[in-house]
Amino acid sequence: MGPGVDPEDIKEDMVLPGSNIVVGPYAGDAKIKEVEFVKSSNKVKDCPRNEERGEFAMLGRSNVGKSSLINALVKKKEVALTSKKPGKTQLINHFLVNKSWYIVDLPGYGFANASEAARMDWSSFTKGYFLNRDTLVSVLLLIDASVPPQKIDLDCANWLGRNNIPITFVFTKCDKMKGGKAKRPDQNIRDFVELIRQNYKHQPPWIMTSSVSGLGRDELLLHMSQLRNYWNNE
Repeated sequence: MGPGVDPEDIKEDMVLPGSNIVVGPYAGDAKIKEVEFVKSSNKVKDCPRNEERGEFAMLGRSNVGKSSLINALVKKKEVALTSKKPGKTQLINHFLVNKSWYIVDLPGYGFANASEAARMDWSSFTKGYFLNRDTLVSVLLLIDASVPPQKIDLDCANWLGRNNIPITFVFTKCDKMKGGKAKRPDQNIRDFVELIRQNYKHQPPWIMTSSVSGLGRDELLLHMSQLRNYWNNE
């Protein structure tokens, strides 16, 4: 559902391809003209202070492709550091877009090779950001569509829902096709969405993406523009 849209007025051509997202009256300029790294913070209280600039927080299981998606969105290869080794992001990283809003790269969860203490620190660290950041427009929860639904992703989504934190599911790696009897990305997405329905009264928005092929890039930016404009007018 798009903000400002009456369910009875929805038409098929209003739904973005590869998603359940409806384009509404708040959709606006979605182009990224410039982006700059602002700072890394190891405490929520050290994050940039602002009252007018909305933030989109990128969250997901380690190695889900957060940094790759950020780089694809801004069309720059090394804005966010990427690595084949999971757990590259260990701080809250703020990137200022068009001098007006932020993309926030958060530590991944479920990093198997981290110590238990580190995993717990990252968990409480990230939750503290969600619960205390008034400028948060929405969480973009990245889900690897090349594998079946993972309990750790469902647990994270349900925690966000219980705490009334706005969320959009961004399915990554939708270009990857597994061999053998493995399910296709669209099948994994259907399974995930069906499981989420059990705990959400209203289905959150979701969209298919690929940092390799560019699938969903423009559509995701348009979705973010309408969320941002709605947030600015609240």
